[in-house]
Amino acid sequence: MIEASLAGRRAFILENTRLQAPPHTPELQLHLADEITPIWTLTEEALAEIGLPPPFWAFAWAGGQALARYVLDHPEVVAGKRVIDFASGSGLVAIAAMKAGAASVLAADIDVFCEAAIGLNAAANGVEVAFTEVDLLEAPPLPAEVLLAGDICYERPMAEAVMAWLGLGRAAGATVLVGDPGRTYFPKEGLVKLAEYQVPTTRELEDMAVKRTSVWTLP
Repeated sequence: MIEASLAGRRAFILENTRLQAPPHTPELQLHLADEITPIWTLTEEALAEIGLPPPFWAFAWAGGQALARYVLDHPEVVAGKRVIDFASGSGLVAIAAMKAGAASVLAADIDVFCEAAIGLNAAANGVEVAFTEVDLLEAPPLPAEVLLAGDICYERPMAEAVMAWLGLGRAAGATVLVGDPGRTYFPKEGLVKLAEYQVPTTRELEDMAVKRTSVWTLP
């Protein structure tokens, strides 16, 4: 088991990942794992808990890579604005937003390892990202001008809850951007496609080495 503290989780991440550039955002560096099963098993052993969800924080998923690429290429979307990155994972999208000139970014994720991972990754890229482990779906969106969400449609209940929450944010005036590589439960209607990318990934994570991945907005 690891020390049950932020410092202990940081040490675990540093020991079991390596600093590398996601293929679709080569200007950024993240502490990432190379294989999913070993890091998943190590995480369960470290927390003495079986049946944990995958360590999303340890990988640069296709939807997040596409969304980060879009933000970096279109900095006007976030420049000078307050941003929330929902289900932030590694912090890839949050870091891209800060690099693109966001006034502030709040990265939100309920995984206990994400605070450590995002802190390390933000530092590796010379930015500061705030973090919350509060489940944001339990309340209306916090005040923000931009809501970002990548790879949030793995399961139907989660996809429906997140899209409803993002809809509330859009109704309150926020710009909403979603990155998705064609997940089963991604809604087929009600969004507008902004961009499409061929995102290099790995068969460790996906069913193909390159995923056609799109960035969408709520009109």
